[in-house]
Amino acid sequence: MDIKKETLCNTCTRRLVVIAYRRAPWFRIVREPMKLAMNVWAKRYGLDFRTCKVNSISCGNCIRFYKNALKERSTLFRWLHSLINPIFDVILERIVSSEEVSEAKAHARAAIDGEALPYDGEKYIKDPWWNKVIFKR
Repeated sequence: MDIKKETLCNTCTRRLVVIAYRRAPWFRIVREPMKLAMNVWAKRYGLDFRTCKVNSISCGNCIRFYKNALKERSTLFRWLHSLINPIFDVILERIVSSEEVSEAKAHARAAIDGEALPYDGEKYIKDPWWNKVIFKR
């Protein structure tokens, strides 16, 4: 029996990142090194994301799988995440509006429940940056 692990999230960060990349191209300089570090760290641990349950096509290749798996596996990663993530969130929330954050929260809830994505979910699935993850699942 193949039991896939549920990956939960409260906010679709990828959706917000797409918006932030368009509004503030410099935001890539902040995010991309962190994304690269998580990818390398995940590869070092040999994490297999095929064991993660994906309820929505929009969640495929999401960095959330790397982040959650690394938080489970590494005390050092959890510590670094507790330092860096609040700063990342403040920067991101200065670029996107509170309405867009609310929409990203609804987007994440719908994706987790396997429901149709609210708002303009299709736009984010087709965005060229949407699947920009170094190690594909």
